[in-house]
Amino acid sequence: MSEGIAVPPGGWQPLPAWQRDVATHALSRRDRWPHALLIIGRKGIGKRMLALEFARALLCETPDAAGGACGVCPGCTYVARGTHPDLRVIEPYVLDDEGNATPVDSIAIDRIRELTEFTHLSAHRSRAKVAVIAPAEAMNASAANALLKTLEEPPEQTYLLLVSHQPARLPATIASRCLRLAAPEPDTASAFTWLKARGVDRAELVLAQAGGSPLLALDLAEPSLQRQRDSLLDELARPERLSPVALGAQIDAGAKDQRKARLGDALYWLLTWTADLAAVKAGASPRFHPDRGEALSRLAARVARVPLFRYYRTLLQQRSLLAHPLQPRLVAEALLFEYRTLFGRG
Repeated sequence: MSEGIAVPPGGWQPLPAWQRDVATHALSRRDRWPHALLIIGRKGIGKRMLALEFARALLCETPDAAGGACGVCPGCTYVARGTHPDLRVIEPYVLDDEGNATPVDSIAIDRIRELTEFTHLSAHRSRAKVAVIAPAEAMNASAANALLKTLEEPPEQTYLLLVSHQPARLPATIASRCLRLAAPEPDTASAFTWLKARGVDRAELVLAQAGGSPLLALDLAEPSLQRQRDSLLDELARPERLSPVALGAQIDAGAKDQRKARLGDALYWLLTWTADLAAVKAGASPRFHPDRGEALSRLAARVARVPLFRYYRTLLQQRSLLAHPLQPRLVAEALLFEYRTLFGRG
């Protein structure tokens, strides 16, 4: 298996409209570009795309007057193809010999050691060397420590772009050596237009399911995920008929990676459903599942606030453990049994 540090899974994509102004402003100060930039914001708003746009501009061989990428030079073409020799993209993936990406739990120290070697080589195109790490909090402790030396003593014309959904999880020694940039969030109209341009059905509903994050909404629009969502929410709406064992068996089917992915998806739907229950209980409207308002109102009348908040905290804790070895079926069953107890015996 290749470590896949030269080819970003998913390749380069054009920058969405809501990121363009911040990109233009940042690149206009290109002469003072930091050796390490930490791009922060919630998941699914295009931080990785913004980082790759910065990488393309820094590697462009004929940048425009504002410091942006020209889009047509050899450097820009190589970035668009994912083959630029002076660009490394470090993500929790490994690539096989055919270039297929397989997700892994974390970014290991070997990946950062290879990055360190890369930073000390001469640039092939005589422009710069750029590395993107996304998400940076996926680095394990050893990998983060290995990166620290490069941050402390960055080689000439070498730029690190760190992307983070949860910057509080980064070691302070890493975060303090980076200039922070908060990625802008899209308004609803921009996100809706972006999704419709990509052929997403029920874009407004899927965007709500993603909490307004369009890239996450694009993933959630996958038909199999929508079927899982509809099936699980049907069961959650009738807790007295809910069968944790049967649902656990569905999650447990297939290969190990598939089981963990299905558990992660189920946890997401459970979290958003529980958040909506709490919102409705407080007299607000559901944020994530507006099409299930009637069922949520009925259940909100039956649940107590404190146990509901405790259950939500349990879900958050369990989500933080997804990267560690676990039994997906047992986890799913335990969470669903606990959900059912929120409503007594029905």
